[in-house]
Amino acid sequence: MTIEVLPVRRALVAVADKTGLPELGRELTSLGVQVVSTGNTARVLQEAGVAVTRVSDVTGFPELLGGRVKTLHPRIHAAILADRRDPEHVAQLREHDIEPFDLVVANLYPFRAAVERGAPFEDVIEEIDIGGPAMVRAAAKNFSSIGVVTSPDDYGPVVEELRRSGGLSRSTRLELARRAFAHTAGYDAAISAWFDRHAPPEGESEEEEALPGTISLVLRRRAELRYGENPHQRGSLYAREGESSLGGAEVLQGKEMSFNNWLDAEAARALVSMFEPAAAVIVKHHNPCGVALADSLSEAYGRARESDPVSAFGGIVAFNREVDEATAFAMAGVFSEVVIAPAFDAGAREVFARKENLRVVRAPLARPGGPEVRFIDGGALVQDADQVAESRADMKVVTSREPTEEQWRDLLFAWTVAARVKSNAIVLAKDLATVGIGAGQMNRVTSVDIAARHAGPKATDACLASDAFFPFRGGVERAAESGVAAIIQPGGSVRDEEVVGAAEDHGMAMVLTGRRHFRH
Repeated sequence: MTIEVLPVRRALVAVADKTGLPELGRELTSLGVQVVSTGNTARVLQEAGVAVTRVSDVTGFPELLGGRVKTLHPRIHAAILADRRDPEHVAQLREHDIEPFDLVVANLYPFRAAVERGAPFEDVIEEIDIGGPAMVRAAAKNFSSIGVVTSPDDYGPVVEELRRSGGLSRSTRLELARRAFAHTAGYDAAISAWFDRHAPPEGESEEEEALPGTISLVLRRRAELRYGENPHQRGSLYAREGESSLGGAEVLQGKEMSFNNWLDAEAARALVSMFEPAAAVIVKHHNPCGVALADSLSEAYGRARESDPVSAFGGIVAFNREVDEATAFAMAGVFSEVVIAPAFDAGAREVFARKENLRVVRAPLARPGGPEVRFIDGGALVQDADQVAESRADMKVVTSREPTEEQWRDLLFAWTVAARVKSNAIVLAKDLATVGIGAGQMNRVTSVDIAARHAGPKATDACLASDAFFPFRGGVERAAESGVAAIIQPGGSVRDEEVVGAAEDHGMAMVLTGRRHFRH
């Protein structure tokens, strides 16, 4: 027998989030529902004038162990788990004088909030809910005979259905059960991730931590997008459970962010966050097309745009500090899709407001770290996030010609940019600004050609960064033909001697870093 509409006569209410609780309690009792509750939930309901039966009166036991044990009792869980379609279940309830629940309203201790506010270790442990997830999972499993509500957002629709039809339909109970399992799954994932950060993996010392044996990842939809990468694809924005996209990005003005806008904003923000001086990054199709450092953001933007004015049209622009009015004016003559920065002053907001379609996004700078997950069919690849950790002291000059101090500055700048360009990556830079970028090519010589073509005359005396070694001398020779004066690259090819020889033949300086930065 299928219970299509389940009348609700008795509800168990035990919530950590008290949002909307008094209103819910009053609505339920007005419908003739008996409310059973625990601890602070019962107190809030009683203070709101709601008649409440305490769980301790149902079980015959007081709350134990400082509140750790309240609902873990047969008179509670049998009342949740009994399948009304099973005659034996119904008979056992009668035998033991247990009245079944028709509705469970529960959400869980604020574990994530404790982590986010930096609570001490032991305090975070106390925010791991035990009885709550047990009740929620029990009710969700038994959705055929009971409803379960885990979010205050669902209170209104549930009460409305109770008023309209006198109960909860099977389809509603099924959807509520799905949400309940997602709720507990996200909660457990947050706890698992927290323990991953505090406990070294089995068999590993704290000094030799490995990637975790399992990764719990729950993504919650934050926004539906008009479409995905292309109009025929569906798209939505998700965030990891307990986190916000791009560190809590807030769209201050403009059209709805698209799938590609979010991708490019992420790429631009990640690169601009790698610099200390005032920096501007322009991204197109997930690759930087212009990057510059300067004394002011407005100057940095102008020099970044000059790197590739054609590609800058319709680009995503990122800054690493508060955007001022002068910088907003500098952008005024160029169509941009998105501008993203940690803050915008009032003058900048006023200037940007004149461009209704410009998306203005406030987001904190990116914080490197944590594993990087890339999904593949049936699984995922996981790696440490790539960081440019090399310093000049760790690098080796392998040519007789040493870079000048100005060239060292440009080499290190170009090397940082190259780490965020799709492989094969070649970056030409001069005076702390890119002058040409070759990205995503199947061979390194073609990337050199593209970067040099973009640079034109600016390639003369420029510095070149390559994300991986040159496998042959041809790429170095093409760079020399364009006027490049110095090269930085990882080295490690079986033909390193030949490649270094090409630099010597053309009077170029070459620096080896010992580390590559592929970005596929």
